[in-house]
Amino acid sequence: MSANQHHWDLAIVGAGPAGASAALAALRLRPDLRVALVDRDDFPRDKCCGDGIAPHVLDVLRPLGAADVVDGWTPLRQLELAQGSRRVEGQMARPVHVVPREVFDAALVKHASDAGAVLMRHRVHEVSSGPDGVSLDDLLTADVVVGADGANSVVHTGLGLGRTSRRALAIRGYAPTTPELRARQVLRWGDVRQPSYAWAFDRGDGWSNIGYGELVTSGSGQGDGAGPTRRHLLGELARLLPGAAEQGERWRGHHLPLSGRGWGSEQPDGRVLLAGDAAGLVNPMTGEGIYYAVATGSLAGTSAASCLTEGRPQAAGGAHRTHVRRLLSQHLHHTWAAALLARRPEVVRAGIAAARRPRHFDALVELGLGDGRITRGLAVGLVAGLARDLTGRKVA
Repeated sequence: MSANQHHWDLAIVGAGPAGASAALAALRLRPDLRVALVDRDDFPRDKCCGDGIAPHVLDVLRPLGAADVVDGWTPLRQLELAQGSRRVEGQMARPVHVVPREVFDAALVKHASDAGAVLMRHRVHEVSSGPDGVSLDDLLTADVVVGADGANSVVHTGLGLGRTSRRALAIRGYAPTTPELRARQVLRWGDVRQPSYAWAFDRGDGWSNIGYGELVTSGSGQGDGAGPTRRHLLGELARLLPGAAEQGERWRGHHLPLSGRGWGSEQPDGRVLLAGDAAGLVNPMTGEGIYYAVATGSLAGTSAASCLTEGRPQAAGGAHRTHVRRLLSQHLHHTWAAALLARRPEVVRAGIAAARRPRHFDALVELGLGDGRITRGLAVGLVAGLARDLTGRKVA
């Protein structure tokens, strides 16, 4: 089909949480916008993920009229953090939900469609930007494009941007919830390449999302050297969560582009915006990415709609960069530092010990799930825990 015959105000590549949130935010500001939501898959569709929906996600979706995407799913408050014999369990300040991505994403897409976005099934291969707009293959042109097409983003590549050198590889499955894992989220750190941990998140319907992930490094000694093998990942999961995966099914693997120290060079000026995994936004300490996706997707949609209203679509990239930096810059510096420190097992042990104090526990949860910081109290607790480890004193 001719691109000139199919011109849109805004085209969004990828209809996951980042893309659907971008559509919702743009249409909330400008209901009259012509918005195309382009994805290679039909919905519902599965996605490799821990399925954890932090309350920060709902904070973004509520003003967009989409906080009901977790309705009917059991909220969780209990969280266990452990490494070896070091363990702490506490109640999170706000509940989280565990919703399969095939359910969560489809619900968000429905909200976007109901708001006026037009969902198209198409795998985008080429993105080209010109003075009058952006072209996606021969499918369409648009005044502004949002790239929300995941870790292997075609839009990101089309901008000529480099990839983050820090990546993790995770495997996820579903298994019947065992009695010891019921009504809880469990994170157990490993002792190989760090950060590495196994997880089990009770969905509340008799099934748990279980998995294991670790940092990918060159020369790892696993498989062909490109990263850990499926056998290795499942073996670590079985070692850290004995019995949890024996009846596991629907195993899927996924690479995660971990966020760096700051963010900005990933978003150039112009008509093309990036959000979520496509922007390299994944918490480097925990691998959490849904909050980043909906938050930066919403910002992208708002920036696009605002600049289109002002008749300055070419200014959308710069506006989006400014907004994302304002929201996440300080947080990303702290998560980068935390992930760097967490490569040392003794630091992980010290963090778990510090989390015995509720305020430090809350700080760790915020850092790992939302937009938190390394608080002064948490830093002092880490130093104290390290000192006790180094002097051989028992941690209380």
